[in-house]
Amino acid sequence: MAKENQTTLPEFLLLGFSDLRALQCPLFWVVLLVYLVTLLGNSLIILLTQASPALHSPMYFFLRHLSVVELLYTTDIVPRTLADLTSPQPRAISFQGCAAQMYVFIVLGISECCLLTAMAYDRYAAICRPLHYSSLMSRRACVAMVGTSWLMGIVTATTHSTLIFTLPFPSHPIIPHFLCDILPVLRLASAGKHRSEISVMTATVVFIMVPFSLIVTSYACILSAILAMASTQRRHKVFSTCSSHLLVVSLFFGTASITYIRPHAGSSVTTDRVLSLFYTVLTPMLNPIIYTLRNKEVTGALQHMVKRQVPSP
Repeated sequence: MAKENQTTLPEFLLLGFSDLRALQCPLFWVVLLVYLVTLLGNSLIILLTQASPALHSPMYFFLRHLSVVELLYTTDIVPRTLADLTSPQPRAISFQGCAAQMYVFIVLGISECCLLTAMAYDRYAAICRPLHYSSLMSRRACVAMVGTSWLMGIVTATTHSTLIFTLPFPSHPIIPHFLCDILPVLRLASAGKHRSEISVMTATVVFIMVPFSLIVTSYACILSAILAMASTQRRHKVFSTCSSHLLVVSLFFGTASITYIRPHAGSSVTTDRVLSLFYTVLTPMLNPIIYTLRNKEVTGALQHMVKRQVPSP
């Protein structure tokens, strides 16, 4: 019997927002509304970039895959969160369910990191090396970049999930969070944390700081090229093609850096949950809005599609 108990996989208790009962109902409706807008917005981006010939350039190829990532990302987290918000008591999640949620979460998070870096390189190639753009950003090169983004996500998720979920956990582990995020789950492990914490920090440096550094380098070259342009109007036009991507990069890497790089001593449960809500629920909704409202090509394609669907009087 003792041996059987040792091999029994524990259930994790997700506290979610059970300590904020007065906010659970309004939070449910807010999260549901944001989720529906996210589904609509990202689905619209996927449809537009697929159907409109004007949006068949490499930048929109990457944007389409980014929207796919955002759809899957929120769907991995939000439905479970909505279900938990309807319960006055914390709800359990199985060991396998927690591992699966974290695995998908890491795959999509790392893939988004890499896709944003590829999009920055696309802008660099278009502005700084226009004569070589067609060869640098060929169809094969774009497919290879997207494939590499997914591969890096899968490799990282497999490594992290294996390291974390082979650690021993208490018999009744409680996660003070609404999802099985890396750090809250890792802190529950009763042994071997040092090895896994080193792994997490290494991945943080590699997949947050290195891509961010590459993006900063790309935009430093872009800024230099823009400042060298004689025409103010041309400067503004060229910079406007980068502004949407810059804003999305700031949202993604800003929240990721605060969440995973800041010291644990300076964090709190409430702060962790607010930050996680921001990058798992709010940011995926904002991305299609940013690319739609701040991009004339996307708004033009949307208007053209609406005109085709609505017959003129």
